[in-house]
Amino acid sequence: LITDTRDATHLGLQFAPPRIDLNGVRGHWLKVVDTMSKNLAFLCKARKVEYVNGRGTFRDGRTVQVEGGVAYRFEHCVVATGSTPVRPPAFFGTNNPRVMDSTGALQLEDVPPRLLVVGGGYIGLEMGYVYAALGSKVTVVELTEGLLPGVDRDLVLPLHKRLETLFDKIYLRTKVVKLEDVKGGIKAFLEGADVADKEPVFERVLVAVGRKPNTRDIGLDKAGVAVDDKGFVTVDEKRRTTSERIFAIGDVAGEPMLAHKATYEGKIAAAAILGEKAVYDVRAVPAVVFTDPEIAWCGLTETEAKKQKREVKKVKFNWLASGRAMTLARTEGVTKLLIDPETERVLGVGIVGVDAGEMIGEAMLAIEMSATAKDLALTMHAHPTLSETIYEAAEDFYGVATHKAPSKKN
Repeated sequence: LITDTRDATHLGLQFAPPRIDLNGVRGHWLKVVDTMSKNLAFLCKARKVEYVNGRGTFRDGRTVQVEGGVAYRFEHCVVATGSTPVRPPAFFGTNNPRVMDSTGALQLEDVPPRLLVVGGGYIGLEMGYVYAALGSKVTVVELTEGLLPGVDRDLVLPLHKRLETLFDKIYLRTKVVKLEDVKGGIKAFLEGADVADKEPVFERVLVAVGRKPNTRDIGLDKAGVAVDDKGFVTVDEKRRTTSERIFAIGDVAGEPMLAHKATYEGKIAAAAILGEKAVYDVRAVPAVVFTDPEIAWCGLTETEAKKQKREVKKVKFNWLASGRAMTLARTEGVTKLLIDPETERVLGVGIVGVDAGEMIGEAMLAIEMSATAKDLALTMHAHPTLSETIYEAAEDFYGVATHKAPSKKN
């Protein structure tokens, strides 16, 4: 098993005002990572898995050479080398350590007075939220028309409104032309209609414009493993590569680049190696943005439905009517279901609000089991809980949501 040490962007730690002690956060983070690493080492030993630390490259389709060590001949191999942050050097033109990627930002070495986040995707917003909570004045620059490109706008809106109170500035439809080293910081040259200061200076810059698969310089060509034009390993439904004995999982095997998708694929590959009937055939992959509020979704999104010109029935339940959300003083949330109007099957679920990531598991089960809106509506939920918003949204498909006034047509 060839693997990488992932950064911990998705540990799911919640950071919220008032300001947080940096040493306490860093100490807790290091303790969590250390504990998880030791647990994995223990599990390897318990399962009689030999762990070798070193850079491995393929000699051929049956052999992996560890740098400074021995060569291993294998019956089967699983490539899980993960991904690294994209950092276009020609675009930003600086090697100043003040310019960080997500891995560097996670080290939490200090709290910069002013932080520029280049990219309004999930990594940029998660890390920007952390640093804002620690006391930084955070500016986010996003090239497209909205934060979290590709995510349904009605889910992003509550988060955007909250981030406007936490971040110093959010610039949309804005481009970072270049970064320049100056005394005590980095000068950013910005292009955008709404930008007043075109050349602001920041103590640190976080570049969060995506990730790329770690498939270069590991000898995949020598092993007969094909990659596509984006650098992803070509795999079939069993996660087998173009080399019969080699499998690939996780970020190297294609989008979405999510840890739980990698784990799931690993189980499929292991079963396939053992000769079992197993294929990667999921109806949905859950995604969570660990900001506050969280955003979580799975299955068909409204954005995708519009692109596909697919007819769906959208039902939403606003958390203003949730007793639990009221007790938490966090009523900005929304739970949305996309339902097939003919079969009444649940096709997609989107949630924005406190603990949205904890709630998406029920939605995943509903989609995987081909549940209908009625299945959700007739499932008893504990009260008062945020999960009630799922069944109330399902009830709204029939116009009978308990805590929502019926529409005129119902």
